[in-house]
Amino acid sequence: MKLRLAAIFVLSLLCTSHVSAKTPLKVFVLVGQSNMQGHAEISTFDHVGMDPATAPLLKEMRKADGTPRVCDNVWISSIGNDGTEEEFHGPLTAGYGAKGRGTKIGPEFTFGIYMQKHLDEPILIIKTAWGGKSLHTDFRSPGSGPYEFNEGQLESLKKQGKDVAQARADRAAASGHYYRLMLDHVNKVLKDIKRVCPVYDAEAGYELSGFVWFQGWNDMVGRDVYPNRDNAGGYDLYSKLMAQFIRDVRKDLAAPKLPFVIGVMGAGGPVNKYSPDKQRYSTVHQNFRDAMAVPALLPEFKGNVTAVLTENYWDAELDELKSRAGKLKAKSQELNKDKSLTREQRDEALSKFRAELYTPQELEILKGSSNAEYHYNGSAKIMAQIGRGFADAIAAMNSSR
Repeated sequence: MKLRLAAIFVLSLLCTSHVSAKTPLKVFVLVGQSNMQGHAEISTFDHVGMDPATAPLLKEMRKADGTPRVCDNVWISSIGNDGTEEEFHGPLTAGYGAKGRGTKIGPEFTFGIYMQKHLDEPILIIKTAWGGKSLHTDFRSPGSGPYEFNEGQLESLKKQGKDVAQARADRAAASGHYYRLMLDHVNKVLKDIKRVCPVYDAEAGYELSGFVWFQGWNDMVGRDVYPNRDNAGGYDLYSKLMAQFIRDVRKDLAAPKLPFVIGVMGAGGPVNKYSPDKQRYSTVHQNFRDAMAVPALLPEFKGNVTAVLTENYWDAELDELKSRAGKLKAKSQELNKDKSLTREQRDEALSKFRAELYTPQELEILKGSSNAEYHYNGSAKIMAQIGRGFADAIAAMNSSR
């Protein structure tokens, strides 16, 4: 009898040990506007491999046959890619970027690949991103209260003969609309994780392990909201809203120390390297970038909020080659105005001019762009580095906890 009881005791210990060894599923939330959606078409993947510094990234992004990788241990649920609340979910691969022409990626693709490499276990990504959305209104969190018009805006409304009371009511109703949509979707996924992530073990549960914020354009260009943006401190309101956003997200998701990454706007690269034609934007751009990064410096967020400077992943060579396209367009317009030329002659002349403007290698590099500068040139090379940078930042915070 004693031996039997001893055996049962040992068996119970083994079972307890097995249960305690189960690891909660790591969940990461990615939120923002159009650059979090992602506008890098997979047609730009080849460019990633042209640079020895980023070529290893391409090996992670593609299968042996050259098609985009489908991750075995990373699942994603995403809304907002097409501007709506329609959900797209499944194993992580290319195609969870913005919808429309071409298959695109955002930072989620390499974020998932490298976050999984850091953890060596299954992970779940929940992504919500809508283009053209602000922090001052659309993503405004509850702790900041409803949007309040400044004196300049009130004066403008009155001059336009607008109903100020109605304008205030409309803006109050819009305040935080996308914050609420974000939370609704995160909670929807967390209530039924197995629907999105088939390997989820309810006994082991889940752990919110990181939040990435990649937004900013609409606030940066909001001259009416930030009338002193040309001056030091002109974007202080953004810093205040961002800090409150972090507090509210942590409160609403019941994750008081949730590691938080702020992806600082960096389209155009470091401002001290701006070309002469872009220098007029340098002060505003730097002021805004500095304001975005401020919460990471606050004592209350020490060790669990990090600012990632996405300007560090800018591709200056690609951008310079794109800038020459203006000359090509001007030449095309010039040739089209010359009615003495046949269509074949115009095409031949334009082809000759293109050959003078670009080398064959440069034309190949140009294929690395699929969108505008404010969308990081629709470059997979840039976007892939940003995604990896976000993953590395969260891994660093988690390792120091």
